[in-house]
Amino acid sequence: MSWLGTAARARADRAPSAIPGTGNGPGAAPAVPPDLLPGIPRQRPSRPALVTAEQAALPAPPRRRPWRLLPTPAGTPFTFGYALLLVATSLFAEYADPALVSDLLQGSSTDVVHLAQAPLLVLVASALWIAGGMTSAYAIGFLFVLTALERRIGGLRTAAVFFGGHALATLATELPVAFSVAAGRLPESSLHRLDYGISFGVMTSIGALAGLLPAWLRWPVLAGVGYVAVTDLLASIDPMTDWGHLLSLTLGLVSWPLLRRWRTRHARPAPFLGDLGHQALRGVRTY
Repeated sequence: MSWLGTAARARADRAPSAIPGTGNGPGAAPAVPPDLLPGIPRQRPSRPALVTAEQAALPAPPRRRPWRLLPTPAGTPFTFGYALLLVATSLFAEYADPALVSDLLQGSSTDVVHLAQAPLLVLVASALWIAGGMTSAYAIGFLFVLTALERRIGGLRTAAVFFGGHALATLATELPVAFSVAAGRLPESSLHRLDYGISFGVMTSIGALAGLLPAWLRWPVLAGVGYVAVTDLLASIDPMTDWGHLLSLTLGLVSWPLLRRWRTRHARPAPFLGDLGHQALRGVRTY
């Protein structure tokens, strides 16, 4: 007879009626459960308990907060303050004296003449106006794109991306005009071209933000924005500005490695004490 058979027969012989003290009285001994072998302790369900404790210790997934798509004074101070400034200038351009508004826009234009006289002043002043008003596509893009970018890289770097793209794309489109006029290929009236707005900075910010988005969102954004820019260029309504939009988008794409490197470096957790293999502690000699 096998060991299992012997154990089963012994369990049958040790019925409550045959073993003293196994009744229901005060001195009764606890009965052995019929599904356990004698002498084998009950196994503790330690593994499920540990898994449950580990899962309980994990942080809860972040809640979706739609209001984070809009700028706030504490979360995105650069975008929030800049948006208020653009709202003020847009309202001024809408309700102020048209002659005064025209003079201010002419003085803020980044044409060749103004760039030669006061380049820094007109580069800043031209970014204080929205061509098309607050309901234009670039105004809406400014609000959402710069908010998302600032939440990922901070206010100072967002300002550097925006104004860097605005300045470089402006110079890259106006300098060829100066050379063409000097060579006699364009009339001198091209030196006084009216040029202002935030579109170059917004396009650069879109290109930069795309590098920080997941792939499933990055490529549709770039495809849609690139399609609009190429379509406007083929329409030849304002070729110089349209070329500037494509150049601005390219400048944002070029900034991907720099922005990703900064984000990776600043997103690393702080090293534990004794973690000498961490990059922050490399080069430290131990004895």
